[in-house]
Amino acid sequence: MVRSVLAWRTRDQQGVGQGNAKPGDRIGRPQQEGDKQRGQGGNEEGGIQYTLEFRIDDIVDWLWEEMQLPNLEAKAGKSTEDDWIREGWDRRGARARLDRRRSLKESIKRRGVQTAQGQDSPAFTDDDLRFRQLAKREQPATQAVVILLLDVSGSMGERERQISKTFFFWAIQGLRRQYRQLDLVFVAHTSDAWEFQEEEFFRVSGTGGTVASAGLLKVREIIDARFSPAQYNVYLFYASDGENFPSDQHAAQSALQDLAADCNYAGFLEVAPLAGAVPDSEIGKLFVDLSHDADNVGACRVHSTDDIWRAVKHFFS
Repeated sequence: MVRSVLAWRTRDQQGVGQGNAKPGDRIGRPQQEGDKQRGQGGNEEGGIQYTLEFRIDDIVDWLWEEMQLPNLEAKAGKSTEDDWIREGWDRRGARARLDRRRSLKESIKRRGVQTAQGQDSPAFTDDDLRFRQLAKREQPATQAVVILLLDVSGSMGERERQISKTFFFWAIQGLRRQYRQLDLVFVAHTSDAWEFQEEEFFRVSGTGGTVASAGLLKVREIIDARFSPAQYNVYLFYASDGENFPSDQHAAQSALQDLAADCNYAGFLEVAPLAGAVPDSEIGKLFVDLSHDADNVGACRVHSTDDIWRAVKHFFS
């Protein structure tokens, strides 16, 4: 494939970046490195590969099939509302509800049987397709707010922030799947705390020391001003390396206990340089100790992005 380009010219130089050229010259497509490795046609045995593209919504659905939000409660207002929920599969349905993973599994099962019987086995048939079915159900009328609190102090490096933000991303995707109406609040702190918009929150970094109570008190302020626990399911997820200014421990413990009393769930993600499942940092110990007496508090330790799904399962299973 070739295309025409207009060369540019100055008094001392002309071309399109490589070699001499003049207006109207036809420039061929650059040769790729892999082109040198291409062989001639032949009659050797070959194979086929399947390439499937999935929407992120499909991936989230699969990951969250076995999950459920902790302590989901109907709040003040209308007690129930009609909602369409997924219920089973069928061989016929709208293209938008095609379940690619289920269809692929059906194809593999069929081809396995046909191959064992010595029959031809096409890659896909109409009988392999599976479509999600919807059923109308009454659901509790719920509204929720999820508050994401991130430590961005000097001890939180780029690696720690990235792991925290990856966890937040997947938590948000799952929570949005569960709730028709979901408010999100984004708070970051060092020795002080600030509320951010979502797009700003995932780019923020900071310097200085860590005062955990500053972030927890900011969350308290936001709840009191906009999200009455009598009307909202309140979820808090806090990510940090767990370090805290020593003299702040008592204030942080008091602020956490106060918040936990109004939260459906409060979870702490400790991002640590060493592997392990149980947090052992200053802030982590506050959450772990409180979780012994309160079933709406939890804590999980992660070392890398490979641990993210384990953390999601810990908080939502």
